[in-house]
Amino acid sequence: MKIIAVNAGSSSLKFQLLDMPEERLIAQGLVERIGFDEAVFTIKFNGDKISSTQPVRNHKKAVELVVEGLIKQGIISTLEEIDGVGHRVVQGGELFKDSALIDDEVIEKIASLNDLAPLHNPANITGIVAFRKALPDVPQVAVFDTTFHQTMKEEAFLYSTPYEWYEKYGVRKYGFHGTSHQYVSERAAVLLDNPKAKVIVCHLGNGVSLCAVDGGKSVDTSMGLTPLEGIPMGTRSGNVDPSVLALVAKKENRTMHEVLEDLNKRSGYLGVSGFSNDSRDIVNAMNEGGERAGFAHRIQVKRIADYIGSYYVYMGGLDAICFTAGIGENAPQVRESILEAVKVLGVRIDHEANAKNGEHVISTKDSTVKAIVIPTNEEVMIAREVMRFE
Repeated sequence: MKIIAVNAGSSSLKFQLLDMPEERLIAQGLVERIGFDEAVFTIKFNGDKISSTQPVRNHKKAVELVVEGLIKQGIISTLEEIDGVGHRVVQGGELFKDSALIDDEVIEKIASLNDLAPLHNPANITGIVAFRKALPDVPQVAVFDTTFHQTMKEEAFLYSTPYEWYEKYGVRKYGFHGTSHQYVSERAAVLLDNPKAKVIVCHLGNGVSLCAVDGGKSVDTSMGLTPLEGIPMGTRSGNVDPSVLALVAKKENRTMHEVLEDLNKRSGYLGVSGFSNDSRDIVNAMNEGGERAGFAHRIQVKRIADYIGSYYVYMGGLDAICFTAGIGENAPQVRESILEAVKVLGVRIDHEANAKNGEHVISTKDSTVKAIVIPTNEEVMIAREVMRFE
């Protein structure tokens, strides 16, 4: 069966076409700069990469490009070959405790959660609507970033704010990167040969989140109501005293919303270093003696270590720390710094193994807690969810 896994952003549309259940990648691609005259459509298959630049006014046109491109390049012969479409949706709130077969009612429910994810859910809906028009007879499934974290208990997801905020507005921790955390933790359980394993997944990219997984279930995670909570990231601040918003707004005669934008888009690596949100730039500058780059690196490492320690205590033990996503998979020095910070837990790094790429154990054999690099595959998780509804 051929399944398309879709991740629609506000000005982009990323996809993979997979042969299921073998989970074989057939093709993948990206439409960037949707809404502009010089949008870029890139498709990769059989080792080839084809790019074109053209006006793409909206997501409907982007979907048409994708579907037509698959046929034009001979990847599929007809649309009838596509058996299902899976859509990443960032925020499922408490309305969706599982993936959902998409109909008009499901779309309305997703839209009702727009206030909780104003930058993401509307874009996700746009992609859904466009694909439903292009492939009206094909089953389409919404797969939510938040679903995996619905197993958290109240003490993990509730804030100590007035309880009516939760009752009226859904103010609570939801967590994100759920498909990644689920994929990596499931793979870790296989590698450890232990379905009851206690695992901490470190999803380290431009966005960063940690997840404590006990026996295959998420019991806590670092992101909250929005992806801003938690660990400092590429441009996000992570946890700060909320009073900072009022103080800076008053001092600079700005609105709270404007200062919040700073916390989302001009903080983290970028805010502390003053020059980049890219981990590679931060590490290089730090190694060359850049003081503020060193601050940015060490702040993030310290916060990650804080979460790992708290999750170790909360779960009552730990079998493995797993690294994934762009930084987690490709930044040996970042991994080394984190593992050095939590060595008291019994994890020791194998420096030779840590320098390698791909899925592998990077801890020494005598470590009581293993450290493993596991490349994530959110698209495969989305396709697996679609298969459940077939």
